[in-house]
Amino acid sequence: MSKDDKNTKSELIEKEYSTLNLGPTHPATHGIFQNVLKMDGEIIMDAESTVGYIHRAFEKIAERRPYYQITPLTDRLNYCSSPINNMGWHMTVEKLIGIEIPKRVQYMRIIIMELARIADHVICNSVIGVDTGAMTGFLYIFQMRERIYEIYEELCGARLTTNIGRIGGLERDFSEKAWTLLDKFLKDFPKELKEFENLLMRNRIFMDRTIGCGPISAERALNYSFAGPNLRAAGVDYDVRVMNPYSSYEEFDFIIPLGTNGDTYDRFMVRQQEMWESVSIIHQAIEKIKKEPTGIFHADVPDFFLPPKEEVYNNMEALIYHFKIVMGETEIPKGEVYHAVEGGNGELGFYLISDGGRSPYRLHFRRPCFIYYQAYTEMVKGAYLSDAILTMSSMNVIAGELDA
Repeated sequence: MSKDDKNTKSELIEKEYSTLNLGPTHPATHGIFQNVLKMDGEIIMDAESTVGYIHRAFEKIAERRPYYQITPLTDRLNYCSSPINNMGWHMTVEKLIGIEIPKRVQYMRIIIMELARIADHVICNSVIGVDTGAMTGFLYIFQMRERIYEIYEELCGARLTTNIGRIGGLERDFSEKAWTLLDKFLKDFPKELKEFENLLMRNRIFMDRTIGCGPISAERALNYSFAGPNLRAAGVDYDVRVMNPYSSYEEFDFIIPLGTNGDTYDRFMVRQQEMWESVSIIHQAIEKIKKEPTGIFHADVPDFFLPPKEEVYNNMEALIYHFKIVMGETEIPKGEVYHAVEGGNGELGFYLISDGGRSPYRLHFRRPCFIYYQAYTEMVKGAYLSDAILTMSSMNVIAGELDA
């Protein structure tokens, strides 16, 4: 056989690829979503994502529930920062019915939401460290998440799925113990966060594993409708708290951290810097609360706020309001609204249509995870399998929010 014949024969032989199921039965995918990878050895040549393993029909369930009973459903979206989901839903209903929320309540909500943002970023960034082989940072910083959960527990009795707050404000005022726990957290957290940064931020192994891993350009991120830290890591200056302020965020001074390459390292750094900004926002909120009248923790909306038990037992009007709220007999005016908040991982929006009944006519949750996960296959093509795991972690894909 001539040399030319051998070359022709070798060209006819197709290269063999292997197919790998990354999930749903994989620790990194939580048993929830599947990625079918076309592999050339350890390199990902192509990928196809499948969602729907945890579909729970939240939106349709919500359309059969009274408005106040929808709050626990929002907990199960991004359960790493569920208070933000709760507050976002309450503000959506308040926007529809035109409730004016006292300033003190708005500042208290901001404290709760920024604590939730810190808890969310602590989880995401510590897991990024674990996926690069650095377990120490995870064990070190995770105790701060526990401190935040202790504050939640004091405020509402719950830790993970909080059901915190009510339409019109909060169900109770901050207790003395809550303020004590908050003060202790604000005193200890900066030191712990700095130690965590010292472990990873300039660590050569961590940098080699994360810089250039799973990048996405600003243009592609916008085309995919990215929001939150993933978008800001690509260099796009967009934050709902600044672009469409709510709960008096326009009164606060804080910086919007940006990245340049949109890779895993930038996503890590943006979240790190956002935690510092959240601490600053909480301090500002505490100072503002000191200037407001004490004892106010909800608006004057008896149709939505359960009256105190003492009044229910002794006052007929309070008993009537209690019955109407518990039995879901409070009607909402007709209208159509969209309200968004800056969730832990992006713009969390609620599109609500009311036909004047006791339940929403239509309700849609804009879940940031569902939107930006569509870009995952593009971000991992040409990468190593180990980089696919790291990219997924840095995107902060929360399974409960992926399939509503």
